Order: sequence, then C-alpha cells, then structure tokens
Amino acid sequence: MTMAVRLQLSVMMFIQFFVWGVWFVSLATYLFAINFTGTAVGSAYGTTNWGAIIAPFIVGMIADRFFSAERVLGVLHLIGAGIMWYLSGITDSTTFFFVALAYAFCYMPTLALVNAISFEQMKDPTKEFPGIRVLGTAGWIVAGLLVGALGISEANGFVWILGMNTESLSASNIEPIARTEWPLKIAAISSLIMGVYSFFLPHTPPKSQGKRVTVSDVLGLDALRLMKEWSFSVFVVSSLLISIPLAFYYGFTNPFLDSHGVENATGKQTLGQFSEVAFMLVMPFLLVRLGVKKMLLIGMLAWAVRYFFFAYGPGSGMWMWYVGILLHGICYDFFFVTGQLYVDRKAPESVRASAQGFIGVITYGIGMVIGSQFVSGPVVEMFKLEQPIGRVEYDWTSIWLVPGVMALVVAVLFAIMFHENNKKTIEDEASA
Repeated sequence: MTMAVRLQLSVMMFIQFFVWGVWFVSLATYLFAINFTGTAVGSAYGTTNWGAIIAPFIVGMIADRFFSAERVLGVLHLIGAGIMWYLSGITDSTTFFFVALAYAFCYMPTLALVNAISFEQMKDPTKEFPGIRVLGTAGWIVAGLLVGALGISEANGFVWILGMNTESLSASNIEPIARTEWPLKIAAISSLIMGVYSFFLPHTPPKSQGKRVTVSDVLGLDALRLMKEWSFSVFVVSSLLISIPLAFYYGFTNPFLDSHGVENATGKQTLGQFSEVAFMLVMPFLLVRLGVKKMLLIGMLAWAVRYFFFAYGPGSGMWMWYVGILLHGICYDFFFVTGQLYVDRKAPESVRASAQGFIGVITYGIGMVIGSQFVSGPVVEMFKLEQPIGRVEYDWTSIWLVPGVMALVVAVLFAIMFHENNKKTIEDEASA
C-alpha cells in the first residue's frame, strides 16, 4: 500500500467517525432540551441499532453484488446528509424517530463499507488496518472536543466556551451547542463532504457479483450450528444480555454529566476513546496471561463498576465519574474485541465471516435495540423527579443502579456457566 493510498484511507476513517461522533454523544442532551421524554430519547438512540440489523442486507444484497463499495459509500453519505439536515429541524418525537431511522439505514452500512475499501488495498490487514482504523477513533475524539468547546449566542454566533462555567454561560447568554441542533447540522455537512470524497477513493469492486446470496449468508445464520456447543451458546446469550445495559451509557451519560454542571461534558467523554486506544495496545499481553474467560469477565464487571461509580459519584466527588468514563477502554476492548477473537478461533473457516456477522447482529443490533428502545428510556422516565433540583430533572443514582445490577448479574452467570476448552489456541494467536 502506497503512502498516498494510506493517506486516502486515513482521511476516510477520520471523516467517517467524525460524522458519527459529532452528533451521537450529545444527542440526548439536545433532545431533553426540547422536552423529549426519556422513553423518546431511548427510542431515538435505538435507531442506530435498528440500522445495525438492516446494514447486512444493504451491504450483502447490494454493495457486494452490484456496485463498487466506494460508490455505495458515497451515495449513502449524500442521502444521509440530506436526511440529517432535515432531522435537525424536527422537534416532534415520533417524526424524529422515523427520520432518524431513515438516517441510520444510510449510515450504519457505511461502517462495513469503509472496512471493505480498506481491506481491498492491504496486503496484510492484520498489520496495516489498526494504523488506519485508529484515525477513526481520532475523528470521534475531535468531534467530541469540538462539540464540547463550542457555544452559540444570538449576538455573536459561534463562540469558544472551553473553560467557562455554567454561571458564566448563563450571564453571557451563551448556549453550548450540545444543547442545540447544531451537532446534527455539523454531521450533515460532514456527511456531505464524505459523500463527495468517497467517489475519489480507490476502486473496490463488488465481491459477490454473479453469485447467489441468501438471507442466511447476510445475517450469518450459518453460524447457528456453533450454538450446539455449550460454551459458545453461553457466550452468545451473555453477549445479548450484556448489550442491554450498555445502552444506558451511550444514550444518557452526556445529559447526566451536563445536568450536573460538568464543563465540556462532551469533550470529557472523549477520555473513553483515549482509554480505548491505550487498552487496545496492551490487550495481546493481557490476553496471553489472563485467557478469554477472565478477559470477557473483567469487561463485563467493568460495565457494572462504571454504573455504580456514576450512581454514587455525586456524593463522593467527580473523580468517580471520570474513572467511569476511563473504564470505557476495559469495557469495550476486553469484552467486544476479545469476543471477536473468540469467535474467530471458535468458528470453522467456512463460517467464520458468518459468525462475526451473527455476533454483530446479536450485540449491536438486537441487544442494543432492546436496551435503547425498551429498557433504558422507560427506566429513565420512571425516575423523573416531580420537582427538579436546579438543572437535575432525574434521579440519576437510581437510574444508574439499574444497568449496574443488570451487568453484575450477567457477569456472575457468565462466570458460573462459561467453560472455555480452546483457551490455548486463542492465547497462542494473541501472542503471535
């Protein structure tokens, strides 16, 4: 891969995840500001998970069979840009849900497409891809820092608010853009740029042109035969169940921090992405020494600890909240990345790709849909205070205890029921 192509792919990854990160983290804060209920906020976040379920159909049935990946990527981003701009002007929760769902159907398939374009240009993806993919994390971080640092005033337009406290903002009549529709508009503009840029990316022809592709292939249902093994079944069910409480973090951390007066809440949440990169670097070392079961278990327990820290942080100091955010590296890398390694080694080569697609639908799709749309939103609304305390309108301690207990129960059941018989093989790969 030449340096020019590497630069192209790096810019692609940066913009791809900037588009997502610039609106996703602070969305709930904005929706609460325009009087959405907790249930409506949860449903809005659930649209991305519905998109994750639909994405394999769009990629497998269209991009892999008829059109080059870079063209599909460009068209989806251009359509998504228009939808996102329209979404920024909607204040009705029902309409917002369906328009956001349409956007998710455009954006979520692009996650697989940028990977496909990258892999096509690489001789050794194992060595080359991480250096490209990390630019996506950088894009997400820059997006969060930007949203956290900007405000808007009627008199002066966009202003830099980094370091200004709540009282200063109020006195200056400045509104952080995290509480406005502007992150959605920035996402739309960024998506437009990505759409145009996509047509200049390296050509990536359809992989399955002329081949018969079934629904079973697209959803990875061939991997269901692996469920005959007890440990794999426990892993799949645990992955589904642990994904339900995860939705609380993605949907409600930003409004939780913002309502408690945490300055630059969106920017501070990027500490989680820095943590993710750091723990990714030490994962091979730890995997060899701890094994799959302990790594997965630590990841699950980290989610429980994070929620308990969020619950009791107000009485013990904000340091607990910051630790909870920094735990993201353990939460994500130890569970999801280790899980992908486990699936890769457990599945025969003939169904390996199907197995990865299957576990993706189980976690990011079904599990997170249940968590976002049917659990986290209703739970948040259940604990709405009759009399707000300043800007705090919800009993956040009670709210965070719910996913904390859920994650803890799943972790305990997993520890009791999961027995890994292929530990040596996976550890050997990690150390290779």
